[in-house]
Amino acid sequence: MANDRTERNYRIRVARAVAAIVADPMANSRLDDLARLANFSPFHFHRVYAGVVGETVAATVRRVRLALATRLLTSSNESITQVALAVGYDSPQAFARAFHEFTGQSPRAFRQQMTQTFIAAEMTPLLPGDASLPAVTIVERPARQLRALRHVGSFATIPHTHRQLRLRAGPRTISEKWGASFGNPEHAGRFRYYAAIASPEPWPEDADIETLEIPGGRYVVHRLVGPYTRINAAAQAIYTRWMPGSGYEPDDRPTLEHYLDTSSRGTAPAALRTDLFIPIRSASPP
Repeated sequence: MANDRTERNYRIRVARAVAAIVADPMANSRLDDLARLANFSPFHFHRVYAGVVGETVAATVRRVRLALATRLLTSSNESITQVALAVGYDSPQAFARAFHEFTGQSPRAFRQQMTQTFIAAEMTPLLPGDASLPAVTIVERPARQLRALRHVGSFATIPHTHRQLRLRAGPRTISEKWGASFGNPEHAGRFRYYAAIASPEPWPEDADIETLEIPGGRYVVHRLVGPYTRINAAAQAIYTRWMPGSGYEPDDRPTLEHYLDTSSRGTAPAALRTDLFIPIRSASPP
């Protein structure tokens, strides 16, 4: 029990450092400053941080800055060179290499694809058999139970939460890897995201691990093949392109992401497979 309290204490303190990086991705995040924020010795902080987060401070900074780059490429008219400079790269070539490693696409291809997705999402009216509609199936799923760790912080650090959940699982078999979203991500105060897993083995008590009871019901399912950074755009296309003419409307259950590649190590971002489950019900009469 004492070890559990110590580990939780470490996580809380390191989380302050992660939050500082996310709050200002372009700040000069010196190890000494982050160590002081987390109340650790600067001589050993880099080891503590890597042990808790699963990657170095530099890797976290790079990941958060590249997540910022995806937003700039999607929502601004800045050139790729301008975006590269804005997120701390001295040349568009170095930025392109890092961005491709992060998303599986070049900055130009990512911007073009996101632009096409948003244009498609805004097109009206919907036409029967429209080839631009996302490919979906409708399924009925039974209720199920998942072990979950609530994510705190930016979407860019969701991988940290999944990594922490895997560490809690220890040697236990992980049969499925999920994400569960409650509420609207546009309203941070009313939005919750959980990293979740299914395991056939018993789970020990852990103050941070919650049991998620996922209710059964009807879902529209879309299989996304590509980097996780495209999940939100895929969901938006379903809500705005498919949903209005489908005879269905969103239901008040969590949106689920089933990550079919239980471990993404060694898998190129462009090859990652995710089944996106959006809960639906028959549309109410006008």
